[in-house]
Amino acid sequence: MTQNFNEFLQLFQQYDILGAFWVNIELTFWAAVIAVVLGVILIMMRISPISSLRGFAAGYCEFFKNMPLTIIMVFMVLGIFGQLKISFSDTFTINFFWLAVTGLGVYTAAFVCESLRSGINTIPVGQAEASRALGLSFMQSATQIILPQAIRGAVAPLGNTLIALLKNSTVAAAASVATETSSLMSTMIEFHSEHIIGIFLIFAIGYVILIIPIGLLTTFLSNRLAVRR
Repeated sequence: MTQNFNEFLQLFQQYDILGAFWVNIELTFWAAVIAVVLGVILIMMRISPISSLRGFAAGYCEFFKNMPLTIIMVFMVLGIFGQLKISFSDTFTINFFWLAVTGLGVYTAAFVCESLRSGINTIPVGQAEASRALGLSFMQSATQIILPQAIRGAVAPLGNTLIALLKNSTVAAAASVATETSSLMSTMIEFHSEHIIGIFLIFAIGYVILIIPIGLLTTFLSNRLAVRR
């Protein structure tokens, strides 16, 4: 029993488990940046007075919300890189990392847009009417009045989207990112199947440690920034 436990502890020295979690954190961070920027653009299009822009944004969100993330990741490698020869770097590791980031960001942007739309739905219609009465343009009204209030009302759904993004970062294995957690866990189980339960618990507990603070912070900010009507 003691020997098996010592062999299990040696896994922490043999494999860079913390490094794998750090890769997933990096994937989440950069994908979140892309998703937020693209999500804001999409929500601006969805509330735009131009029908073609509203239609494009709605179609984008529906397409990616109903598309399995694994398929997007495989397409990034086989389609974008394999067929179109679009590359972010000459180094395979860096290239596949940014392909995964792009896939995650483009996918998550649809959910960021929907989260912001839920925040906009909490804003009284009179806010937009008042901004038009003051002579503000659409961009001025959206950026100075609508979006700031929408973000405050969408803190909770945006936090849930971030949590989902962190968990979805494990799908980066489908984009040949071999240094992230799911790839490392598969490798560890392959060569140390006698410790399968312990290996599973390592990564399960690791994600719980990462996700719980995000949930607590989201709840705090949601209550702190909530608009009292």
